[in-house]
Amino acid sequence: MAVNLDPDLLSILVCPKCRSEFRVDDEANELICTNAACGLAYPVRDDIPVLLIDEARDTRETAATES
Repeated sequence: MAVNLDPDLLSILVCPKCRSEFRVDDEANELICTNAACGLAYPVRDDIPVLLIDEARDTRETAATES
């Protein structure tokens, strides 16, 4: 299921933790912070981004365990 967000909305959304832009991960239904130091992935549920730091997944931990 692809992330279905208005491009105008996506252009103004930023990571609540570090204020960096997002990239869309359609496969995981997430918005991924583009700041490598932050790297949080925020879920998108029913086409609504859940921009709560407590709900985010740390992609840096995932990348470290895959190496």
